[in-house]
Amino acid sequence: MDAKKFIFSMLFLLIGCAHSFGKQKQEAKQPPNILFILIDDLGWKDVGYMGSCFYETPHIDQLANDGVVFTNAYAPAANCAPSRACIMSGQYPSRHGIYTVGSSERGRAEDRKLIPIPNTTTLADSIITLAETLQKAGYQTAHIGKWHLGDDPCQQGFNLNIAGSHEGHPKSYFSPYKNPKLEDGPEGEYLTDRLTSEAIHFLKENAPHKTGRPFFLYLPYFTVHTPLQGKEASIEKYRHKEDCEGQNHAVYAAMVESADQNVGRLMEALTEFGIRENTLVIFFSDNGGISKFSSQNPLRAGKGSYYEGGIREPLIVSWPAQFPGGKTIDVPVSGIDFYPTLMEAAGISQDVKPILDGESLLPLVKDGKKLERKALYWHFPIYLQAYDPQKDQSRDPLFRTRPGSAMRLGKWKLHEYFENGALELYNLNEDLGETDNLAEKYPRKTKQLHSLLKQWREETKAPVPSELNPQYVPK
Repeated sequence: MDAKKFIFSMLFLLIGCAHSFGKQKQEAKQPPNILFILIDDLGWKDVGYMGSCFYETPHIDQLANDGVVFTNAYAPAANCAPSRACIMSGQYPSRHGIYTVGSSERGRAEDRKLIPIPNTTTLADSIITLAETLQKAGYQTAHIGKWHLGDDPCQQGFNLNIAGSHEGHPKSYFSPYKNPKLEDGPEGEYLTDRLTSEAIHFLKENAPHKTGRPFFLYLPYFTVHTPLQGKEASIEKYRHKEDCEGQNHAVYAAMVESADQNVGRLMEALTEFGIRENTLVIFFSDNGGISKFSSQNPLRAGKGSYYEGGIREPLIVSWPAQFPGGKTIDVPVSGIDFYPTLMEAAGISQDVKPILDGESLLPLVKDGKKLERKALYWHFPIYLQAYDPQKDQSRDPLFRTRPGSAMRLGKWKLHEYFENGALELYNLNEDLGETDNLAEKYPRKTKQLHSLLKQWREETKAPVPSELNPQYVPK
């Protein structure tokens, strides 16, 4: 190559690099695209990067490697509808009134000492949802998957709805789906694959360079909720895999694997469409795994319980344009934090906002700053019947949850039960399985936390059941 050609080549390269750098810098200043992946009933230990030695999740593990991992992330409630209501409202259940799915009078009437607080099943129109806030800020909003908070998510801030209704689980994971909000695909098509295909189509058509606006894609998969139905080839593979630490359900494992494969498809699509860098990706689960299907050891219990196994979740946050991956954060965070986090990411003023109980995680992620709050709280003035008394690891064999509240302050976790005023105190640093109740051993600490818990209930107007059930039969 002669000198003149070499000089022109170098100039071309420098101009290209400058253009690329300028474009990246410009994109970084733009509001991010948001992809919120919510898996249903996925337990804290149901993915490889959190320690599972049975389930195979290489794509989720790669996302964890590329993003920020939270090891003390919590669902704001222990089952589907209330947890999702908290994410969409940014509020604790005591404010929006959704405590469970259906009736709060679960289990046999003669086993319930108190009349539980009535449950709300639809997120009120008066609540300004996360989707409405982002939509008002100019985001193209889409919901694809399980809504569970009303008849139509388009009534609460979404421009597009695919598959979302009041239904909490699919009638079938294989087409025909019998879902009025989702057209059937070819016979035998798998629901998790189909929802991902719909999501990829949305990503392709709504890339900011095409529309001139960012997008918010809320992708709450139905999987791994019952009915347990997986692809036969994957099921067969796990049937021949050795059990590992209480995880051995082949069909459940096949469903986890399908979820993982589709996370991989999504990440590939973001890269292919040139929008990965400035897309903020959240990977989360709505509540703990079901104990009879998948052990969360060393965590105690599972879905429906307010012991750690029922509320601690896998959480990954990734935004390459703003912060590097490969970081682990042990600070306790909650699903109520997503609303203020995404508001800040989108550049939406915090001065004009609805009541939010959460706190933005961006200062923590980007700069290592401490959160302002001291404690996290849970309130469940309801009953939830047992799934499997031998595997639930509940306080008693009849219920996963009896009416009460709970809180976490640092290493300490306090449970209060309204039927008899019982208190349980655990040091999670030393007893992650919540087996050693320290309430009597540390009465001052118990009193301190109980006082904070009661104060929080007053501030949020959390209703406490007190009326005795005339049908109750003491045992």
